[in-house]
Amino acid sequence: MDIAITPGEPAGIGPDLVLQLAQTQDCSRWVVIADPTLLQQRAATLRLPITLVDWQQAPPAEPRSPGHFEPKHLRVLPVPLEEPCRPGVLCPANARYVLKTLDTAIDGCLQQRFGAMVTGPVQKSVINEEGIAFSGHTEYLQQRCGVDKVVMMLATEGLRVSLATTHLPLREVADAITADSLEQVLTITHRSLRQQFGIDRPRILVCGLNPHAGESGHLGREELDLIIPLLDRLRKQGLELVGPLPADTLFTPKHLQQADAVLAMYHDQGLPVLKHMGFGRSVNITLGLPIIRTSVDHGTALDLAGTGEGDSGSLLTAIQTAGAMLQGSRASTGAPHVQR
Repeated sequence: MDIAITPGEPAGIGPDLVLQLAQTQDCSRWVVIADPTLLQQRAATLRLPITLVDWQQAPPAEPRSPGHFEPKHLRVLPVPLEEPCRPGVLCPANARYVLKTLDTAIDGCLQQRFGAMVTGPVQKSVINEEGIAFSGHTEYLQQRCGVDKVVMMLATEGLRVSLATTHLPLREVADAITADSLEQVLTITHRSLRQQFGIDRPRILVCGLNPHAGESGHLGREELDLIIPLLDRLRKQGLELVGPLPADTLFTPKHLQQADAVLAMYHDQGLPVLKHMGFGRSVNITLGLPIIRTSVDHGTALDLAGTGEGDSGSLLTAIQTAGAMLQGSRASTGAPHVQR
């Protein structure tokens, strides 16, 4: 199935990255949801040749053998800008355009016209300036898809990290971690690894919250009172969970080579390691949705828009990951265990 791509903030780097990738990548299964005029103007600014084809009028793409594809061609599902756009110059009027591209992709996935969606970076501040309450892609997708809980996972080659808490001040993290919330995060991660990554029996490493995983209660009791009893209960339900382990030793080859994912208790516990391993090649994945959604791991980079200096590595990783998850979801029933 086709993969829908929303380039995000039109004044940002998202349109540039899509056009850059189209020069060398097989785009035959991509559907870019954007204003065609924006793409043509940005291509002219970047001096990149591009041919745009209206997805609604184009015949379905035929499967191609590896290495055989037509570069510099993009299929586009047109959504018009509210106002003309210049690289690096935000326009609040185009906030509604950004949301319309997201809605088009979400609805297409829910209606199974698209197999997955990949999102470029948005500028939350300019959407809020237009008077629209918007806290981020993840929350917007959760609301539009009508689910109670989603999980943020970031991934790069050799490492997947789910987060028990996301963007919270450190002093609020311990209070936000409850048995119910941890159970939801672990079960969603486990289910997604099975259903969307094709892993028959996922093995998840769980970080402790405190240094040395609490050191038998001397450095905090959350492990003894909350995390260990929960993990024991979930193991009895068939989940393969290891931990809680000290975060300073968990992220070592000895442990990671035996794991399919890691659960970090807070944002800066797990993501610095992941960014170190795969900076520019990591991807943000939203678990718990009825659709597949991946995203770049960077912002709009307004200062780079229109310069040709942006790094398209994260967007390419997001597209490739979405494709792999789509294949994994097809093979999840009775699929053999995927090698770690």
